[in-house]
Amino acid sequence: MTNDLNTLATALYVRIDDTLQASPELAPWRPAVGIAPTLSDSELLTLAVMSALLGHTSERRWLRRVAADFRGMFPYVPGQSGYNKRLPAASSLVTRMIRILAADTTLWSDDVWVVDSTPVGCGCSRETAKRSDLAGWAQYGYCASHSRYFWGLRLHQVCTIGRLPVLFALTGAKADERETLRDMLDTAPDVTASRSRQTITGDENYYGREFEGDLTERELVLLRSARKGEAERAGAHLFKPLRQVRESINQTFKGQSWSTAAPRAARSAAA
Repeated sequence: MTNDLNTLATALYVRIDDTLQASPELAPWRPAVGIAPTLSDSELLTLAVMSALLGHTSERRWLRRVAADFRGMFPYVPGQSGYNKRLPAASSLVTRMIRILAADTTLWSDDVWVVDSTPVGCGCSRETAKRSDLAGWAQYGYCASHSRYFWGLRLHQVCTIGRLPVLFALTGAKADERETLRDMLDTAPDVTASRSRQTITGDENYYGREFEGDLTERELVLLRSARKGEAERAGAHLFKPLRQVRESINQTFKGQSWSTAAPRAARSAAA
């Protein structure tokens, strides 16, 4: 197992480092004259990707494991505080590198995408909502699947059936799911440029003649559940199993992609 993980870490590091060497503009800006970070950007990203792949949701526990099992590969392992500062500062680099790594996999070419959103609660009390640094971004919203109101954000995701993330966004709880999907597609036109007639499936919230017409212009085929009062739509027999896939994806990524941001949100709320 250790040898396999060493091979994984080596392969990730080489791929990430080669990409940064070829495209140095991806790295966070630093002054030309100064002290170089002890932990390189390539090492930082390798640690971040490995923690996600191995299912670690606690930075502190992950760094303890790195110090114990991978000290030979990472001579310098920062403390939890230092790691917690470096990773958010490199968020744009992490996002772009994840896209590059995802495109290396066979799942990237799946011809069916799943789109959905899920609530990310950031606080429960009224006092938290007023004092938190997230106030103004986080909002009160309603989760129909759990029949409850919450204060926080929404995680919007476009994933393959194999649960590989393609696009994602964090918005206020009241953000329109259709507009958010269009914004995600506008932000990454290269993702759909080579995907003629890509199928995208979602629930009944992704409705509307104008919205569906916009997806058609992008050469995307929409399959969605019928709304109340609508006639049964094409592909209806697929929606029940696909709903289970969406729920599984939501639970997975709420635990992984939000795991490093949630503690910061909690600290902001308590400040």
